[in-house]
Parts: sequence; C-alpha cells; structure tokens
Amino acid sequence: MTAEALPAELRRAIVQIARTPRLLVACDYDGTLAPITANPDEARPLPESVGALRSLAGLHETTTAVISGRALRDLATLSRLPAEVNLVGSHGSEFDIGFIHALDDKARALHRRLEAELENLVLDVPGVSLEVKPASIAVHVRRAEHEAGRRVLADVHEGPSTWEGVSTTDGKEVVELAVVQTDKGRALDTLRHQVGATAAIFLGDDVTDEKAFARLSGPDLGIKVGEGETLATFRVPDTVDVALVLGFLLEERRNWLYGESAPPIERLSMLANERSVALLTPDAKLTWLCHPGPDAPAVFADLLGGPGAGAFSIKPHRNGLPLGQRYLPNTMTVETRWSRLLVTDYLEPESPSHRTDIVRVISGETAADVLFAPRPEFGGVPVKLVAEGDGLRVLGTSEPFVLRSPGVAWTITSDGLHDTATALVQPTPETPVVLELRCGTTDLSPHELSEIDRRDRAGRYWSDWAAKLKLPTVQAELVRRSALTLRGLVNTDTGGVLAAATSSLPEEIGGVRNWDYRYCWIRDASMTVRELVHLGSNEEAEGYLQWLHGVLSTLAGPERLHPLYTLAGSVIGAEAVIESLPGYAGSRPVRVGNLANHQVQLDVFGPVVELVVTLAEARGELRDEDWQMVRAMAEAVTRRWNEPDHGIWEERHVPRHRVYSRVMCWVTIDRAVKLGHEYGRDVPGAWPELRERIKADVLEHGWNDEVQAFTTAYDGTDLDAASLFVGLTGLLDPADERFQRTVTAIEAELRSGSTVYRYRRDDGLPGGEGGFHICAAWLIEAYLITGRRNEAEELFTQIVASAGPTGLLPEQYDPIAERSLGNHPQAYSHIGLIRCANLLAEKL
Repeated sequence: MTAEALPAELRRAIVQIARTPRLLVACDYDGTLAPITANPDEARPLPESVGALRSLAGLHETTTAVISGRALRDLATLSRLPAEVNLVGSHGSEFDIGFIHALDDKARALHRRLEAELENLVLDVPGVSLEVKPASIAVHVRRAEHEAGRRVLADVHEGPSTWEGVSTTDGKEVVELAVVQTDKGRALDTLRHQVGATAAIFLGDDVTDEKAFARLSGPDLGIKVGEGETLATFRVPDTVDVALVLGFLLEERRNWLYGESAPPIERLSMLANERSVALLTPDAKLTWLCHPGPDAPAVFADLLGGPGAGAFSIKPHRNGLPLGQRYLPNTMTVETRWSRLLVTDYLEPESPSHRTDIVRVISGETAADVLFAPRPEFGGVPVKLVAEGDGLRVLGTSEPFVLRSPGVAWTITSDGLHDTATALVQPTPETPVVLELRCGTTDLSPHELSEIDRRDRAGRYWSDWAAKLKLPTVQAELVRRSALTLRGLVNTDTGGVLAAATSSLPEEIGGVRNWDYRYCWIRDASMTVRELVHLGSNEEAEGYLQWLHGVLSTLAGPERLHPLYTLAGSVIGAEAVIESLPGYAGSRPVRVGNLANHQVQLDVFGPVVELVVTLAEARGELRDEDWQMVRAMAEAVTRRWNEPDHGIWEERHVPRHRVYSRVMCWVTIDRAVKLGHEYGRDVPGAWPELRERIKADVLEHGWNDEVQAFTTAYDGTDLDAASLFVGLTGLLDPADERFQRTVTAIEAELRSGSTVYRYRRDDGLPGGEGGFHICAAWLIEAYLITGRRNEAEELFTQIVASAGPTGLLPEQYDPIAERSLGNHPQAYSHIGLIRCANLLAEKL
C-alpha cells in the first residue's frame, strides 16, 4: 500500500502540518504502533512505523514521542524504539525511568495501600491481572470471562477509584489507578512546551487517547485508529494505516525542510527590468519573485520553501533533462532548452511603475506541463484561482495578480488553503504558447504589441545599454554579463541599488547565517554604480546620488546616515523571521529586514566620496550638488571618525576601533581634499590636518608587531581581509614592508585555494561560512600592486571558474564542499570581477 490509500482530505491535512516550523509527532503504542494482541507482552510495533518515527526524529525541528499506558520500563523493553524517540509511560505519569523517586512519602504509601486492596479484589478471578507501575496500577480484564471482568471493574470503580488522591483512567478492558494526576493530554502539553512545538499531531486508538485529542487545537492534527466515538478530526482503520500516515508525513516534512533538490545557487539565472528581479532554476522554474518590488514579500518563494511556497514551472510532459540555459546575447532574456522544447523568459522593462510583468514563451514540438502556484506574502494568505476565457485570476490577495494564457485549459486543485493550476499545453513551431504573469493589475486583455515585438523591445532595452560599455580586454564577455547583472540590481524609478536579489540564501548549508540583502546599502550601492562609471555608464551613478540626496534631506545631519535603506530611500522595518519557510536546503531561519540598519558603520562615507571623484572625472566637471555631498560626508567623518563601530561585515558584537573603517574615514577626507583642489573648490583648512591625524592613528594602532600585520581592529591580533585597504587606498605605500607583510599574513591565514575568507575570528554567531568573492578580488588587487602578477592571474582564473553557466556569482564559495553560498547574484562579487578584469587589462 502507498499513501494514496489514505483519504485525500487527510493527505492534505498532513501536507499542511508537515510545514509547521517546529513539529511534535506523538502517538499511542498498543493499537496504534503495535497491533492489539491477546498477550500484551507480544505486542510488537510495525517496523515501518518504527523507521518513520526514527527518521522523523532525525529531521530539523522535529520531535517524536510515544505516550503509552504501559509502564515506561516495560514500554522501552517491549517496543525497542530507538533513543531518538521520546517515551512517556503510564498515561503520562512517567517521563523517565527514575520517576518513582519523584513520588513523595504520601504518594508512595497510597501506592502500597492501593496495590494491597487491588490484589484482594482480583484474588481468585481467573484471567484478571495487575500491572504494577511506579506511580499507578492497571487492572487488566481482557483475558477474563466477560461477567467476571465486568464485576471486577465495577468493584474497582466503587472502591479504590473513590479514594482521595487516586486518579482513574478507563481503557479498553483495563482500568488504571494512579497516585498522581496524570493523563495523556497533560503529557502532550508537557512535551509541546518542552520543545516549543508550533503544531502537534497525535494518533491513538484507546479511550484514554481522547484526553490527548481534547488538547489539540489550531493547526494540530488528531487521527483516531479504529472504531468508536472520538474527538479526532480524522480516522484510519488500523496500524498498517498508521505506518502509511507516518511515512507520508516523513516524506512531506523532509521535502519541506530540505527541498526535493535545491538547485546549486550559482546555477540560478536572474531576470530583471528597471524595477524588478526574478530568479529561474536551470529547468525553467520561476523560483523567486517579489512584488510590488524586490524588497517586498515574495509571490514565489520556492527557492526558500519548496513548491509549497510558490512556484511557476514549465517542463516537457515526458520529462527529460534540460540541455542548457543561456542569456540571449547582451540581454536579460533567458532561454532554457530541452531536446524538443524551448522556454523563453523575460521581464517587461516598459511596464507601469506599479506592475511586474513576466512573459514566458513555450515553443517547440512536444507537449509541456505547466504548474502555476502563486503564494503571495510568502504563502501567508490563502489563494484562490479562477479560470476565465483568457487566463487565471488570483483572488484573496491585497495586490491584484492575473495570468494571461489564451487557449490554455487549466485544472485547478486545492490543498485546503491554496489553489494550484496545472495545464498540459502543445506548442507548435508556428504557434508558441505565451503566458503573461501580470502583477499589480486585473487586466487580462491582449497587449497592444505582439509577443515578438515585446521580446525585441525587452532585448533592446539591455543591448542598447550594453553596446555603450567600455570593456577590458580580459574576460570581456564575462565583464559585460557582470555589468548587465549590476544594472539589473538598479532601480531606475528611485535610483536605489540592491545589494543582492535574494534573502536568506545561506552562508552555510543548514546554518543560521541567512540575511536579507534586498535593500540599498550606502557602501555597496556606491561601489556598484562607480564600477559602472568605470565601464562608461554614468546614468546609474547620477540616479543613485539623487537617491542619496533625498535620504540626506531627511536627516538632522550626515553623521546620522544609516548603513542601509529601502529602495525607496526609507528606513527599513524591524528584522523578522518567516517561520513558515524551511529555508534553502533546510537553512533556517528565513529573514526579512536587517538589523544592520541600526548599526554604526563609519566606512560608508568613503565609497560615496570615491564615487563622486570617479563621476566628476568621467564628466569632466564637479557639480555643486555633488560637492555638497562630499562636504556632508567629510562633516560626518569629522564628527565621528574616532568612534568604534560594527564595520563593513556588520558583526553583531560590541563595536571595535576597526582598521578598515578608520582607513575609509581617511579616504573620505583625502579624496575630498584632492577633489576640492582639482576643481577649484574651497577646502576647509581643518581637512588636511584631520587627514594626517587619521593616518597617524591607523599606522600607530592598526599595526600589530606580534602578528606582523595590520589587524582587524586596534584591540586584537585577529586578521581581516578588509585591512588590505591600508595599501589598496594609498594610505600606505604598497611598497612599504608593513603592507607586504599584511598581504602575506592574510594570504596565509585567510586564503583557501580559490577563495578568501573575511576573517577566522569568533563573531558571536554559530556556524561557519564560505570565502567571499569580493575578498578574493581585494587580494588579487593586492597581488598586482605588490608585483605578484602570476598569483593575481591564477586567483582571478579560479574566481571566473566558479561563476555559474550563465555568468552569475553569489556572495561566497565553499572550497571544502566546492559549492557556492550566500545571496545571489551578489553585487559585491560582480564588482570584484569587473575591477580585477580592468586592473589585469591595464597591467598587460
């Protein structure tokens, strides 16, 4: 038998409870795990149920327990259940073998009196037996003659059951008298509290199990085994079906936690237009999309929660592996190809500002299966789909959504909370199937342009821009793809720039270092648009500086600048956890928001001034408003440069006097002085003096004789890749022996093959992380300015090799597991690749 033998409604309920953040799975023993036998000592659990319970117990945030009327010691001996499964005996009065020692003298005396009285009651009654337990005594009449058994039960109820301090539990052919307050419902509550369960499932067959069923509420699930009145919502016939339930629950829980097969991060391709981003898996599943903007709640969060979190997939009807995926040259249009099927995806760049429109074109010569399962608000609201002549409407959401799909016949199913639409489509070489997801509108009418014209328009939006770029001779095509990726992270409506397209892709598989990067960091954005200026595109920098002017206008002073803001330039909300999502490959928690918003990061001013310098050089002039920006940044540094801070890596530790932050304060003043002199602006007399003070401070306190290197901060010996900026910025001559020794020390301690770690210190968070592509890029630059070109070329080649098949890079790389990690695509990583390619080309 398979899980298909279970009722459909029960299967849907199991799917729902399998997706709770912290699950408690509890059940009775006799009649549930083990069939009822004439001799209770022969009741053995079904192996399938034991295996399922053990496997469930091994899953993340999942607890299993057996709550039985048997004495705990007997239960453990008879069931032979593995240690991972919690055992609770005597209807909840025994949570461990030594429970008897917890009884006080009064309870022990009552237990002895009870045993003596019951022995008298059953004396000379054939088939009646006593089961003496540490805190209770059970009277079994299953093997007695019927009338004799009824008489004994009546005597027990009229006699010892009425004694003060005795708790009575009636079961099938058994009555149990306890000297402590006990029932399976209380035991279930105790377990729930201990493990912090967000939902519990309980299976049982006896009348004693009704007390557990009575404690279930909300998302909990109760399943009665066999006949009889019950408070449970569902019922299955016997113990064989219990094994099916546990096996199906295991399968659904495992898939929800870890994903059926989480795609390698670097193999995800990004769609983009001027205000939105989306991610595709290598087999054309739309796995990530947020609306009404990239920092809004997800409509499709399959990437972080599996199919139940929302997905939009297209694949050949008879399956088959995709042959490959690519961007159409110089565009953000993605093609995924199978043997006789082609799926083309693009985001419309010309849609209204409140819209997110994705066009999916299915062409070829074979039938394709389409699954459309939108789950707005990270799956937090019920979704109903309604089929109309030209497509589907999504109901029950605050934002309107429609899927235009003329000619497609949809089948709509429900799991009790959300609807899912599926269809079998048959494209022909002459007539492709066109699906248009329109977020932010109820309009299902035809577009004024043909699909071919719209695809051409979307392509030209990107290719016209890319054609103007000044590319280096080193890895020109990969640099172009990196530039397109950075451009895709820019919001042209606001000027804000995403640090990455995603939230909570892990820095360690299964770990907790999962952060939301869908915001505009002052530092990251400045570095992003500056790199685009180096490639010949100024418009992104112009838009970003306007964005930053808008942010500064809301502050009492520039020193109050937060490290990050929303794309609209507002302060982001509090960091929160989406408990309903299991995370990429089981990496929880899934976070939205970012606590770094409240940190002090004094390095952010330097990249802004460097951007203004680069932009002024590209334009041949320094605009008044940009000079005011520089003065604001210098003013902030003047007021705060000597404070400790949280630094570029946003550690959730106490602030430190960090070398990198102090160096970037020096950069702010140094570049401001030079810029003012270059363009004939009035330079305050205090700036040159402050520049020298900061430099002296770094050289005196940042260098550590013990480790022969510039360290992370003034108060320790730990190293940090960001300390390379002592030489990379020109604060210290790269020929200086102190810088060269710093390069050697960081290489020895932080480089691992093709990557470079940020640091190796305890940063207050559990778990580990990969090496950062941006840190490897800094080391490449350090190699070049210290005359080590061979090492620079070798490391750059390794970074290039770690890019995905469509040329995208996430944040990190794990050289041990040889897999990519972190949010994707990451601006930092593509900034580093572009900068290194330019530097290597200049040195040729």
